[in-house]
Amino acid sequence: MGKYLNPGNLGFQSAINSQIYVDKTGLIEKMNRVLGTEQRWVCVSRARRFGKTMAEKMLAAYYDRSCDSREQFKGRIIEKAASFEKHLNQYDVIFIDMQGMRDRTLNAVRHGDNISVVSYLQREVIEELREEFPEAVKEREVSLPGAMADVFQKTGRQFIVLIDEWDCLFRSDKENRKLQEEYLGFLRSMFKDVQSEQFILLAYMTGILPIKKYGTQSALNNFYEYTMVDSGCLEEYVGFTEEEVSGLCEEYGMDFQEMRRWYDGYSFRRIGHVYNPKSVVESIFSEHFANYWTATETYESLRIYIEMDFDGLKNDIIQMIGGGRCGMDARSFQNDMVSFADKNDVLALLIHLGYLAYDGEEEEVYIPNEEIRDEFIRAVKHTSWQELVLALEKSDQLLKDTLSGNETSVAAGIDEIHMDTASVLTYNDENSLSCVLTLAYYSARKYYTIVREMPAGKGFADFVFFPRKKSKIPMVVELKWGRSAEEAIDQIKEKQYGKALNGYEGEILFVGINYDKKSKTHSCKIVRESI
Repeated sequence: MGKYLNPGNLGFQSAINSQIYVDKTGLIEKMNRVLGTEQRWVCVSRARRFGKTMAEKMLAAYYDRSCDSREQFKGRIIEKAASFEKHLNQYDVIFIDMQGMRDRTLNAVRHGDNISVVSYLQREVIEELREEFPEAVKEREVSLPGAMADVFQKTGRQFIVLIDEWDCLFRSDKENRKLQEEYLGFLRSMFKDVQSEQFILLAYMTGILPIKKYGTQSALNNFYEYTMVDSGCLEEYVGFTEEEVSGLCEEYGMDFQEMRRWYDGYSFRRIGHVYNPKSVVESIFSEHFANYWTATETYESLRIYIEMDFDGLKNDIIQMIGGGRCGMDARSFQNDMVSFADKNDVLALLIHLGYLAYDGEEEEVYIPNEEIRDEFIRAVKHTSWQELVLALEKSDQLLKDTLSGNETSVAAGIDEIHMDTASVLTYNDENSLSCVLTLAYYSARKYYTIVREMPAGKGFADFVFFPRKKSKIPMVVELKWGRSAEEAIDQIKEKQYGKALNGYEGEILFVGINYDKKSKTHSCKIVRESI
């Protein structure tokens, strides 16, 4: 067992020893299908804490010939696959953690070793190869792909290559173009050389960013990429699926609807809803729903990107904080953290970082869940966007006025919040009114689950406020543009929107809000009824 060559199965053992383990071994069968094929070059990019490293430890445990991992996979999904026995513990595995490699290189430099990350990486791995294959690896060999080719020529042994945090140098050394080009040159020599197909059975890289582009061309265009924008056949391995989370909630007595509100929101064409694994597990351990994922990184990193000076970016961010969606084009993004041409590139980066979710069919981005929305609010409070900060600060009072039935104060409060955000939000239809209302009632999220466009009765209610605490009264809010607040109340009653609260008995607030285009003011009607 080595540090890089054939690292064994202890890493995966710690995962399956954990109290909460979700079986993702089906990924192994997907990789077995591409071994030694044109599809053997795989790059998976996902946000932080979405299980990338655990997946690579699992692959290492399965393929590594230096250990016996049969017991670890007993009863798992992969054990039922026809390919299970054929490839179990059959190959030499090289596992490289680029973040750890970078840290060790910096430590070596501090101790007087004048060496780059790429040279240090090759020196370390070649040393282990030489120990294992002394008859094959030359004493003065400095090229890792050269050493691997020599091993294959002498022994016929082929390699599984796993690289974790492949994009580390593009994130941690984002301005060091020379280092990045040296690193990409190394990756090309590893994976694009004609000889690579002889000695590499599978190359599996993970990171946050997809492979760097130059213009429209990927620097490693033989790789098949699976990203937060399009995860293809690997969708169910991005995070926890809805079925998996539902099962965990049932097993550990957690409220599934609250789990969904906090950590759901990422969605893919085939598999549907995907949840943040880190946050789901942490909430179960602590028996409390809170912000766990973003707690591992400062809001400062998000603030830097949302404050970038691109036309329309600020408006889009506020629209999304208000519950809206924004169209975007992810195709021009260069897959780094410095080459921004317009707002689309910033939004694309935020997708890959996990701060935004992407709807591929509609080509729209949105804030996926409450956990991430909280982080946006924290970031915004430290920006120069005082108009939005003021609107959010007024939200508490607006809720109090609504619950007390103070129609005049509610209308005046919405007028103020509209004026606070008028400089950044285009206010010209019911959708923009809906966005302002979401901001206006932002603090209500502490007490309510708020659903927009809720199927109810004979139509769709604009907003339904489901109390999260019994002390709060449920609300149905209907919006009108250029009509009247009374018409909004009539629609709530005629279309029986109160039926959205299926099974509820007690008092309910019907709230009608209208915007008058001529006077540029809002009116409000509040009716308290029993159902």
